[in-house]
Amino acid sequence: MTASAPQENVDPAPNPHATAEQVQAAYSDTKLAQVLYHDWEAATYDDKWSISYDQRCNDYARGRFNAVVGAAVQAEHVPYDRALELGSGTGFFLLNLMLSGVATRGSVTDLSPGMVEVALRNATSLGLDVDGRVADAETIPYADNTFDLVVGHAVLHHIPNVEQALSECLRVLRPGGRLVFAGEPTTIGNRYARLLGRVTWATATRLTKLPGLASWRKPQAELDESSRAAALEAVVDLHTFDPAELERMALRAGAIEVRAATEEFASALLGWPMRTLEAAVPNGKLGIRWNFFAFKSWQRLSALDEKILSKVLPRKLFYNVMITGVKPAGPVSL
Repeated sequence: MTASAPQENVDPAPNPHATAEQVQAAYSDTKLAQVLYHDWEAATYDDKWSISYDQRCNDYARGRFNAVVGAAVQAEHVPYDRALELGSGTGFFLLNLMLSGVATRGSVTDLSPGMVEVALRNATSLGLDVDGRVADAETIPYADNTFDLVVGHAVLHHIPNVEQALSECLRVLRPGGRLVFAGEPTTIGNRYARLLGRVTWATATRLTKLPGLASWRKPQAELDESSRAAALEAVVDLHTFDPAELERMALRAGAIEVRAATEEFASALLGWPMRTLEAAVPNGKLGIRWNFFAFKSWQRLSALDEKILSKVLPRKLFYNVMITGVKPAGPVSL
């Protein structure tokens, strides 16, 4: 099996689960792994990551855009007429940006048919003007100079040739158009996040074997499925980024006005264990009070990161990196 070629019509019934044989094959076929993993995740992805299309996520998406682009640029260019989300998943970033007034019309692309299907369904339910294609980020199936804005969230680290994908983004942008990518893991941040996740998962799954805690344990079949998903996740997460190197990569791709920004240090140190615990116990077991506590704690620590820690700590220590750049108005002299 090979990765899906760019196509206009989305497969209406992508295979939602991967067999053990497919998982094994995916270890030697990165793009097959991307399709299997993200088709697998598509139906439950929004619930897994607490994604919604209300004020909470509108503010989150717009906040990421604002943080890396800056107020002056927003005032001059927002709303953009036509925007593309690369590796859209269920449409989280683009749809929330559109709802917050960043763009008027949208297009979504993803290597996973299942993700494109869900993204288009989400857009329809929200009444947004969005089309979609199953597509490889390294060969975007749109003509030169089509879009005013290209965005992505947690996608660059899945792409084998990131610089090629950035070059493609610049190709499909109109002169003066902007790219904005957020939610990418830094190299140092990924190390401590993975460690915290592994420790929390091991602790939770062992403790729930103890007498009296059986109701806190997921059925073994669900735990096994999570382990298989984690095995694929290890294959599809290809890169981590040093912020300075990501800037150089965007410049080599041909962008100008390039800037990287980072966020989430204290909030990541708490957020990864909390998110892992939520995944390790039955859905709803932690209750509404936990959800409120988790969200408010993340908000407070994010404010600490933004207002204090970002001013005193090296940016490479933070978990997330964002990047923006602009397509030159004319030919670039190299």
